[in-house]
Amino acid sequence: MREPPTYALFDLDGVLLDTEDFYTQATQAVVGRYEKTLDWSLKVRTMGRDARLSAKLIVEELGIPLTPEALLAETMPILESLFARTPAKPGAEAFVRGLRARGLPMAVATSTGRRWYDLKVQGHAWFDAFTAVVCGDDPRVVAKKPSPDIFLAAAQDLGAEPGRCVVFEDSPAGVQAARAAGMRVIALPDPRAGREHFDGANAVVDGWGEVPLSLLGL
Repeated sequence: MREPPTYALFDLDGVLLDTEDFYTQATQAVVGRYEKTLDWSLKVRTMGRDARLSAKLIVEELGIPLTPEALLAETMPILESLFARTPAKPGAEAFVRGLRARGLPMAVATSTGRRWYDLKVQGHAWFDAFTAVVCGDDPRVVAKKPSPDIFLAAAQDLGAEPGRCVVFEDSPAGVQAARAAGMRVIALPDPRAGREHFDGANAVVDGWGEVPLSLLGL
């Protein structure tokens, strides 16, 4: 990057915490009753978006006899039990601590609601490195990713100009949201998602081990 960023914004699921397979497990447990499969060609289209819109897409694409609301209601207790033991993504904690040691203010910007956020991060004391956290139920987030609302709210909380921010994302919708906010973005997609969905990112890497601080100009 020609000019090093002075602020860093992070998505949560699939970036800092290894939760994406939990969503797949919970959804598959429900759609599997109807002999349907949530494969990655469909999952990648739902990642990072409003849960209600994602559920609507799954119901319509798979043709299951549930409303989107019913699908979400049936997955919630499954997810709640899984989130109680959420692991970190390999290398995430070390990377976050490295940025904090260099004095970069950081924020989490996640589509998940605050109650789910608190459940996921319990036991991960390193989340105290973040100056701000903006969740999907924040009233400023009128539209979910790929709209830029959540990243602009996080930048506001940090007192940051969007152009000075770098975003770390794992979903195509998140990459689109970051670019719409006028921010640079590094994508860390699941290898099953396909890199062709992330051509809007400034860089695409396979994991935190491929994000040396020198890549950011630090």
